[in-house]
Amino acid sequence: MSLFDKMRQQKLMSVTLMVFTLSVGILIGTLVNTQVNAARGQNAAPDATPLTVPKAVDAGNEFSKIAKKLQPSVVNVIVEVAAKPQTTSRNRRTPSPDDEGDGSLGPFGGLFGLGPNGPEIVPQGPQKREQSGTGFVVDRNGYIVTNNHVIEGGDKITVKMYGDSTEYRARVIGTDYETDLAVLKIDAHRPLETVSVGNSDAVQVGDWAIAIGSPFTLEESVTLGIVSALGRGQDQVDGARSFQHFIQTDAAINPGNSGGPLVNIRGEVIGVNTMIATSRGGSEGVGFALPSNTVVRVYNDVIKDGEVSRGSIGVSFLPKQKQKPEMLKGLGVDHGVIVTVVAKGGPSEKAGLKPNDIIMAVNGQAIKDSDDLMSHVADAPVGSNLTLTVDRDGRKTDFKVVTEDRKKLYADHPEIVGENYVAPDTPKAEASAAKLGIRPRELTDDERSKVPEKRGVYVSSVEADSFAADIELREGEIITSINRKPVNSVDDVRKIMATLKSGDAVAINVVHLPEPAAARGRGQRAAQAPAEPESTILAGTLP
Repeated sequence: MSLFDKMRQQKLMSVTLMVFTLSVGILIGTLVNTQVNAARGQNAAPDATPLTVPKAVDAGNEFSKIAKKLQPSVVNVIVEVAAKPQTTSRNRRTPSPDDEGDGSLGPFGGLFGLGPNGPEIVPQGPQKREQSGTGFVVDRNGYIVTNNHVIEGGDKITVKMYGDSTEYRARVIGTDYETDLAVLKIDAHRPLETVSVGNSDAVQVGDWAIAIGSPFTLEESVTLGIVSALGRGQDQVDGARSFQHFIQTDAAINPGNSGGPLVNIRGEVIGVNTMIATSRGGSEGVGFALPSNTVVRVYNDVIKDGEVSRGSIGVSFLPKQKQKPEMLKGLGVDHGVIVTVVAKGGPSEKAGLKPNDIIMAVNGQAIKDSDDLMSHVADAPVGSNLTLTVDRDGRKTDFKVVTEDRKKLYADHPEIVGENYVAPDTPKAEASAAKLGIRPRELTDDERSKVPEKRGVYVSSVEADSFAADIELREGEIITSINRKPVNSVDDVRKIMATLKSGDAVAINVVHLPEPAAARGRGQRAAQAPAEPESTILAGTLP
């Protein structure tokens, strides 16, 4: 090895040793500095031992298992409701159906409500409000149970599921005002996880009760309590209806919990959370759930007929809390229900019943109170023949009564059938507006001449969040056919839509007319307008 090579090797080793020594020094300095800083930080509590985070261990119990089990089956229901407009003026004339106008409101029309006919009714404040509640899946094909008051008056109902960002559009299968229940349907295009339904007759006071829902829109919230009482009805719960006999629970139930499940320790649904007793608007430990056995009966009727039919004999009577035992004892009987009113033209009047009669039995089964009588009669199919054993002035007589549909019999009593009930023989609103969400008008001769098919109706307006808006039908377009059925007039639209129901597929042939050349220079959409009539098909499923 040459002298030069030896010198270069010694120099390399020297440099390496220097670097190593420097690195060791830096490392030692860092450790010392860290210990010093730690000692300084520990000066605030020198005798305290730092905490450590232990290894994560599942500390699950029966309640957490139930929560996990039901998570996929409990849904959040969001409802858009049109706000009632408040008006600033009353002196605008009422337009006739033939009014078209030129569409001009002037430079301040949209702001101050100045229209071509003078001061105009202008809605004030928000045009829509949103309300929400809870529901739960009972059928893998997308059928959901919730409260009627959650969806009542809703223009658009959507459902959100746990772990799924999709918002599913829901349609109403049927509702029951008297139990405040509703059945919805969503199309998730996959089998859904369902709840297990329990027998509410097995529920006892003191049983564990778990409420799951979306209080204050906080999805998948779980609260725990016990069953506090059973059979709470009109005599104990303000606002309860005739067929509502609740399970009372102290599991926290708040606004937004409505329609959600109350479950037992086995994870079975024993009720639908419906009401709370509160002086402050929130939970005070007194919540009410409709028993699952009632829910099952209503659900089965709704999926079969779209509604719940109950028999009625057309009498009014003293409610259970007002009919004191002393009354019956003074009249010489030990059970029964005292009739106060017999409806004119109703089944009981036809059978010969009178006020002050005491109904003691139905088909040989003794009647103990008004709830018992209503259950026997309501459960009888409409048109059933019932034998009523009646005490009249101390003499027992049997009357043959044929039950009638309770809703039809009391169609003019909103406290029984609800304010939104429409009797079957009541003329319905314009079908095209109700189902499509448009305001159609007849074509002018000029418009008809430009349509290749020489027929159709003109879309004057499209309602927001309607079926028409969903399929992107636009104002100014012309409908020439619906599901291949020709449309020549507005009346044709009504007739075609009257044959369709929720869930049906609808395909609409639409024609876009070319705009005048002068108009095509204004705005992007106008600039893209076709020079010739253009036909297209818009399709969707009726909500």
